[in-house]
Amino acid sequence: QVQMIESGGGLVQPGGSLRLACEASGRTFISHTMAWFRQVPGSVRESVAAIRWSSGMTFYDDSVKGRFTISRDNGKSLVFLEMNSLRSDDTGVYYCAAGPYVVDWRSESAYRYWGQGTQVTVSS
Repeated sequence: QVQMIESGGGLVQPGGSLRLACEASGRTFISHTMAWFRQVPGSVRESVAAIRWSSGMTFYDDSVKGRFTISRDNGKSLVFLEMNSLRSDDTGVYYCAAGPYVVDWRSESAYRYWGQGTQVTVSS
């Protein structure tokens, strides 16, 4: 049984930093793309960043480029999202997702496995 468990969310002031982690288990992910999405109440879930497990190639939404970094630890099946210079519009529930042979990393339907989400609140 595949499990995706996020951690690391919390309350942070504008300009601060947080590091999210996603522990993926239950299968091998060598052919998968791992991604982070976020959602605020009343809005659609939006893509934030993704990484190809095998090659390490990364993708970012324009809104987070230069501030967020996605990475993975192959040995421990962990995916990280390092978030710096946080802004109030980064607030939301952040979800980790995994999908095989993903073509469009922004497409929710491309991801088969999802975590339960972790809340990130950026506020003074």
